[in-house]
Amino acid sequence: MTRSTVAQALVRFLAAQYTERDGVRRRLISATWGIFGHGNVAGIGQALVEHPGLMPYHQGRNEQAMVHAAVGYARQSRRLQAHAVTTSIGPGATNLVTGAALATINRLPVLLLPGDTFATRPADPVLQQLQVPYAGDVSVNDCLRPVSRYFDRIVRPEALIPAALEAMRVLADPAETGAVTLALPQDVQAEAYDWPEEFFAERTWRVRRPAPDEDELAAAAAAVGRAARPLIVAGGGVKYSGAEEALSDLAARTGIPVASTQAGKGALPADHPQDVGGIGHTGTAVADHLARTADVVIGVGTRWSDFTTASSTLFRHPGVRFVNLNVAAVDSHRMAALPLVADAREGLEQLHTLLEQHHVTAHYAHEYAEEKLRWEARVSAAYAAPETGDRPTQAQVLGVLDTLVTGDDILINAAGSLPGDLHKLWRTRSADQYHVEYGYSCMGYEIPAAIGVALAAAPGRPVWALVGDGTYLMNPTEIVTAVQEGLPVKVVILQNHGYASIGGLSEAVGAERFGTAYRFRADDGGFTGPPLPVDLAANAASLGMRVLRAHTVRDLREALADARGATVPTCVYVETETADSVSGAPPAQAWWDVPVAETSTRPSAVKAREEYDRHVTARRRHL
Repeated sequence: MTRSTVAQALVRFLAAQYTERDGVRRRLISATWGIFGHGNVAGIGQALVEHPGLMPYHQGRNEQAMVHAAVGYARQSRRLQAHAVTTSIGPGATNLVTGAALATINRLPVLLLPGDTFATRPADPVLQQLQVPYAGDVSVNDCLRPVSRYFDRIVRPEALIPAALEAMRVLADPAETGAVTLALPQDVQAEAYDWPEEFFAERTWRVRRPAPDEDELAAAAAAVGRAARPLIVAGGGVKYSGAEEALSDLAARTGIPVASTQAGKGALPADHPQDVGGIGHTGTAVADHLARTADVVIGVGTRWSDFTTASSTLFRHPGVRFVNLNVAAVDSHRMAALPLVADAREGLEQLHTLLEQHHVTAHYAHEYAEEKLRWEARVSAAYAAPETGDRPTQAQVLGVLDTLVTGDDILINAAGSLPGDLHKLWRTRSADQYHVEYGYSCMGYEIPAAIGVALAAAPGRPVWALVGDGTYLMNPTEIVTAVQEGLPVKVVILQNHGYASIGGLSEAVGAERFGTAYRFRADDGGFTGPPLPVDLAANAASLGMRVLRAHTVRDLREALADARGATVPTCVYVETETADSVSGAPPAQAWWDVPVAETSTRPSAVKAREEYDRHVTARRRHL
């Protein structure tokens, strides 16, 4: 038996947990992020000091951002490793909620260790305690229940043992993973207990590769074999499984084209003959055309969000059927599909075996190859950036970056108009180059996630955080952490003076861009005055970053090349054409359902409702 505090025992336990997949063993919880307050400084904080070197520690500046960094790390690690995040009680704990929702929605592991109010209640209330008149056992940490895949409150020392084991099981389970919360009352953290030595023994959590059921596999292969116009939709599960080679082999052998969701983009490189790019509202013309005419759609590792299905208007073939290969049973049954519950790599390899003699018609292969070439011409036109004194469009910024990167570069984005442009235009060169968080599309994710990615990636790989001005203002604080850690992340700030994406959407739905521009208030009461004199480059510099300002395309090319080779955190600041002028990227190739006011006296809203009613008629339930 070993006598130590609950917090000390937890740190020792976490340091002894490992995952193993395909014979490769990795530490499961490889570091802890923390901001200390009265709710965790004497518990987890003291435990980290008690065992120096046992658990690496990263100092954060914002609790939500720490979770984003941990999520970036987990995604880059293909869900085989994770970070823990510790906070105090009160606002430190509630700041975790957004990050926890992001992790759970995207099925990415992160361990949350918020402090909690006293279990023994020597004083009630304590500082920052939420008082609920109908229940004495509720705290602000209960906000984390619906956004956690597993939640427990450790009110007795011995309760840590089953809770910690269950937490590790969920984190390492590819079908169950997400945010895991162990709420730790501040008095319990510091309480001593006699722990069995077995609790601290090394444990290896094997990440399963479940094989498909033989009957489900036969039914799936038969459906694909009968298809005249099959289409594969690759989701994030392809990459988390490491199934890219299996997908490439199947697509090349059968000739079935492969479209990708935001999470799945990069599963095939852009120059793969069967890759047809992003699908759905932010997809390519070729992928969306194939989706509209497909008679069998094979979803691999996707949960079929509304952006992917164009709000249930994309798949229009009268007899279209779906086959869903997914490690999570709940996702395999979506779209009234033939379910194939299995690991993506295992399922694709076995499908390949059964479809060895199958190939799409030469006419179908020629059709999508020609359409892909036409789309590539549109991408090149959007990317084209003449060396003039004009400000570049957002697409031209991506085009300049496209000329500089290799498969080593990793691009991170989450919100605004950039996800749409990237999904349509970006030419992925490696499986992990494209890192767009679009399950929660959380503004402020990019900079902290870039830190997490840089910690997980091989040294020397360029990591880019692409942010608009709205996103930057949400969460720039972890620039300080990047400087402190000496991580040479590259932050590209695109200044367009407002919420450009929502501004365009606002105009489309009859809301007339209300409240979306960063401008002074005018005499009429609206925000229609001159742009605000906000200098985001100066702000980044004040936080310790090296800053390069680009005014023209030529400046931009030089600045991005400089930043790519930089060995210190570097920001490239560029003012782009605003959303109400030249956008540069092709428009959406499929619809997205954002309900429009059914009654209005304003002509813009009336017109938008007419357009909405026209699109709604194409909506379909796949039964």
